[in-house]
Amino acid sequence: MRAAALLPLFLAACAAPPRCPAGTEPAVIATLAFGRNQGGALRVTDADWAAFLAEEATPRFPSGLTTHDTQGQWRGADGVIAREPGKLLWLVIPNASPEEAAARTAPLVSAYRTRFGQESVLSSFARGCVSF
Repeated sequence: MRAAALLPLFLAACAAPPRCPAGTEPAVIATLAFGRNQGGALRVTDADWAAFLAEEATPRFPSGLTTHDTQGQWRGADGVIAREPGKLLWLVIPNASPEEAAARTAPLVSAYRTRFGQESVLSSFARGCVSF
């Protein structure tokens, strides 16, 4: 069978919710990576992050969330590779599509960028199965 003939099947499989094992439900796992530096110096302190979670993230996702400290790097619009501490926010959004998860997290990303003058926030969305 030619690869071109398999493409519609592959795309359909990627778009469909997963078949979840008993005791679990489909969900989208949203992972957001927030940089903490600005101009090469720490801009977002631990107190700033805690306030952001309390004022922005928790009201939007009151069922729960998980954060992790990170060390990362990325190339900014100026072409310079920056290394910085960061925060990873992990959200499980039951019975959502990736598009719905992106729409629900977009205001949070926008709030962070505006509040802390950040150029970008990495957002990733993956389908999965969860149980609580």
